[in-house]
Amino acid sequence: MKKPPQDLSQLLHQSGKLPDLAEKAELLLYLDQHVKQMIAGPVAEQLKVANFRQGVLVVETTSAAWAARINFQKPKLLAQLQAETLPILTAIEVKVNPRLAMYDAKPKQGHKELSPAAAEHIAALAENIGGSLGEKLKRLASLASRNK
Repeated sequence: MKKPPQDLSQLLHQSGKLPDLAEKAELLLYLDQHVKQMIAGPVAEQLKVANFRQGVLVVETTSAAWAARINFQKPKLLAQLQAETLPILTAIEVKVNPRLAMYDAKPKQGHKELSPAAAEHIAALAENIGGSLGEKLKRLASLASRNK
């Protein structure tokens, strides 16, 4: 007999590697938000806290130019993080990851309006097609007149 599936929250609170991974992911998310609040401005939009290991905070950015700006602010950021959040922090490492720009791109909204030319083509198609599909196409074509 098969075991019923376990709730994910139960798996996260058991012993093993999964709770440790969840705890580290929460820590990195918190540090990412905290660092972005501390830096502020356009630089904050171009960085991401990637890892925290052996007292070193790894920050990724999209280009070498942004990395240079972060490196200028590193001593102040290190002192602030040590005082407020991470007393065990010993260094901040800045790495360039151009692929980071792809992940931050917001999905573009598609057109929600139907052009009059498209509506005419759909209406003409609906005239040649009968049944429920024809009715649906007619309703779709009528949306163009409502959006004006």
